[in-house]
Amino acid sequence: MADTRLPAPPVRPAYDGAWLGAIVPALLADERPGWMPTAVAGAESVVLLVVDGLGWNIVSADAPDIPELRAMDGGPITTCAPSTTAAGLTSMSTGVPPGRHGICGYHLHTPDGVLEVLSWTIPGRVPPAPESLQVCPPFGGRPVPVVSRAEFRNTGFTKAYLRGSRLVGWSTTAVLVEHTRRLVAAGEGFVTAYYDGVDKVAHGYGLEDGFFTAEARATDRLVGDLLDVLPPTCALLVTADHGHVHLAATPRRSLDAVARWCAAFSGDARCRYLHATPGGAGTLAAAAAEAYGDEAWVMTRDEFVDDGWLGPEVRDRVIASVGDVVVAAHAPVIYPAPDHPGEGDLRAHHGSFTADEMLVPLLAARGRGPRD
Repeated sequence: MADTRLPAPPVRPAYDGAWLGAIVPALLADERPGWMPTAVAGAESVVLLVVDGLGWNIVSADAPDIPELRAMDGGPITTCAPSTTAAGLTSMSTGVPPGRHGICGYHLHTPDGVLEVLSWTIPGRVPPAPESLQVCPPFGGRPVPVVSRAEFRNTGFTKAYLRGSRLVGWSTTAVLVEHTRRLVAAGEGFVTAYYDGVDKVAHGYGLEDGFFTAEARATDRLVGDLLDVLPPTCALLVTADHGHVHLAATPRRSLDAVARWCAAFSGDARCRYLHATPGGAGTLAAAAAEAYGDEAWVMTRDEFVDDGWLGPEVRDRVIASVGDVVVAAHAPVIYPAPDHPGEGDLRAHHGSFTADEMLVPLLAARGRGPRD
């Protein structure tokens, strides 16, 4: 018998409250909102550690593997929509939703072609200048130090979401910890750091493998190592850009049912943007609803934008980059694009609007290292 249970409602980004993009403005403001963890109150300095892919479902699971994280003060907040790294990290740094900063998916439809945002490449084309797509100044124009992987220093995506910042490169987690300690000791009042191990292991092995358990423990040790070197006057704040969904045994769904009306595909495998051929938007929307409506939220571009998924203000260029139809999975399935075949090889995914993908932690604790 078919499963007729209705899916849980989608989790909407809390753009007017506790969401990923509100963290930096709150830390740089004179007064902190009530949703900020209490350990941040009165701190002389704050380190914001962004752990790529560390969803709230991972932190809140009943497991003894992450004692440092589970002992921290705080709770869940939402990320942005779509729940993907390109959009999330840019919202974190700029403090605004994707409708304003413009990076609204892993694959971004531009006049020059479909841009793969993290590598900042368009096959066979010269990609656009980062500042032409992402127009908002990161960190309000402040030169905030960002401790991130050294190899990211000169990438197009780094220039899009961190331009004007001071990137301090790390090659191992020990170097990440030491760079962070030195920056705080030198008097920096606000430091951000980025770690991507959870996301890499989730994509490669899924969430139900011993490799993921080992990575969760390693991430927890990283948090403990930072707390051990930061002084009690410093608050360590931990968040993430998105969570993950562990995929079903047969997660791939073909787009053949709608391909004849599609001129291009963009977005993410769990939040697929379908760009219609001229005059085909209505037919495409009906075909997508019929083919995928049992496993996904299917919306037209107008419904997606008018419903506020990208924020209350959406620039015209951003609207143009969204597909005529949005297919956002609520079942543990993906919709790989024909020109992005590698998407189907990953064991866990994100991008859509389920709680596992949309809810991320906002946790804090004071450092327990020496005061000097």
